Amino acid sequence: MGPTGPATDPASATGAASAQTAACEFPVTFTDATGTEVTLDERPDRVTTLNPSAAQTMWEIGGKAQVVGLSQFALYLDGADSRTNVSASGFGVSVEKVVGTNPDLVLAPNASSAETIQSLRDAGLTVYHFRESTTVDDVAAKTTRTGRLTGNCEGAAEANAWMTANVETAGEATADAEDVRALYPLGGGYVAGSGTFISAMIEAAGGTNVAAERDLTGYPQINDEVVLELAPDYLVVTDFSSYLVGQEPYASTPAVQNNNTVRVNRNWLNQPAPRSVVMSVRTLTRGFHPDATATVEFETRAEAVAAMGTGTPTATESQPITDTTSPSVVDETPATETSGPGFGVVLAVLAVLASALLARREQ
Repeated sequence: MGPTGPATDPASATGAASAQTAACEFPVTFTDATGTEVTLDERPDRVTTLNPSAAQTMWEIGGKAQVVGLSQFALYLDGADSRTNVSASGFGVSVEKVVGTNPDLVLAPNASSAETIQSLRDAGLTVYHFRESTTVDDVAAKTTRTGRLTGNCEGAAEANAWMTANVETAGEATADAEDVRALYPLGGGYVAGSGTFISAMIEAAGGTNVAAERDLTGYPQINDEVVLELAPDYLVVTDFSSYLVGQEPYASTPAVQNNNTVRVNRNWLNQPAPRSVVMSVRTLTRGFHPDATATVEFETRAEAVAAMGTGTPTATESQPITDTTSPSVVDETPATETSGPGFGVVLAVLAVLASALLARREQ
């Protein structure tokens, strides 16, 4: 299932949106990543999310009021501090805390352990376990599914339209530009390889992930020699990993020597959700191709919804967007100290290494 793009025919768009809204009824049954049939007899009033991308998606599609529990890495969302923090004292979530939120539905990332999922189900909770999202299409499909499960279909369609419009604008702006060779280091020798959400964002922004040149997939750990041999022309960093540009081997790469560093808010780049796609692609495209994007105007959500011809946009309470641009360094509004990726195994590894960042699938 791909992203929902802007419609060229307002009448047909309105009809499609009306049909989707009409179809957003209950009961509904879907088979999740564990092969389990998950049935909801009615719209869930209480939803607990186990990862930040699911929480971000709920905020974006108009489901904020339904969320009663979320993880510590979603606390950057406006109003999240009034929800129950279900994170465990170490990593992952506390089954006891999740049960305590008395949810009608639990949205669980693919990185949640089978033991956690089973424990929640044994406690009588309805849990939908998502598959991994490594592409824009995956994010769109997950957004649509989240909207359908929670009764926010119209908001999900609007979020996908906004996301698709921005990805298409980036593609059009960089169509005649040569892809830049980029790398996203995480610290501790780890990098984002191909076949990841991060790599998909780099590609959507007119870049190519140099890790693919060595067939590095997922989030591998590589040595300094390999980094120097890859010789990326651009480094992608966050506020957690920006310190790496002053350390070897990255300080000796063409990217750092030529001051070609693109800084992205870690919440956007590490959480596969609609707003993450929009903000990551905007920031990376402007950082990789400043000349090609000098006069480009990325679509606002209101503009994307207007192109759908569906009337008044669904109310959402997302983070305000602030884009700041400079010739070789691009940043987003800084994240709060309560935010972070929450990506599972690599998080534990990098924490042991005293590194501030990790990036493993968090979807």
